[in-house]
Amino acid sequence: MKASVSRVVMTASVVAALGFTAACGGSDSGSDDGGKPSAEKTTEAAKPKPEPVAKTLTAAQLEKAAVAKGDVKGFGKVSKMPKDEMPSDFIATSPEACQPIADMFFFTTRPEAKARIGRTLLPDNELNATVTSLALMAHKQADAEKAIGDLRTASEKCTKYEHTDYQYSKVKALPDPKLGDESVSYQMEGDIEGDTIPMSFTVVRSGSTLVGFYSMNLLDTKSLKVPDAIIKTQLAKLEKVAG
Repeated sequence: MKASVSRVVMTASVVAALGFTAACGGSDSGSDDGGKPSAEKTTEAAKPKPEPVAKTLTAAQLEKAAVAKGDVKGFGKVSKMPKDEMPSDFIATSPEACQPIADMFFFTTRPEAKARIGRTLLPDNELNATVTSLALMAHKQADAEKAIGDLRTASEKCTKYEHTDYQYSKVKALPDPKLGDESVSYQMEGDIEGDTIPMSFTVVRSGSTLVGFYSMNLLDTKSLKVPDAIIKTQLAKLEKVAG
């Protein structure tokens, strides 16, 4: 078919350095009455240091981080997603406000990922018709932040669109699942080859990596969602590899 990294705790080294200077420098140290640090220096010392930027993962690291057979209980059938289901060619959509939604259907983003890998999971229970696909997309952190920000905006503004000659409708933002460093969730329907296919998407940013998940189920449209077990297992495995 066409288809968190933990944050580093800030240190107080700047405050300690300024305190030492004030104690040894007397009246020329820029302190106020009684040798107390000036308001200006106190304010400067209190400024938090910028958070460290997560490194961009390699394709090999993405492969190591991807869920495999036996990782997710109840979903033993795991296969690599064919390249034709993850095309890299940019295809414009109408209206333009829906472009990030259309891109994520193919697990693509703007800015483009440095590396991508995909997996498809099927449930062991043959009565469960949910098909779940996921992709790990390695970016520079700033690009990952922009991509998920654009996707969040699109999920709130886009209602329907046309892409690669197919129609997609009932696009609706869902409550933020609050996963990873930031996340977004939404649902929609696709009119593909004459079938109306409901889809549920969850996209998570973990450091510099975006993880996209979507599930489809033609038989159970009311309770359709990306299985929690798949999301939790994949994010935990990614965080272990990313460090």
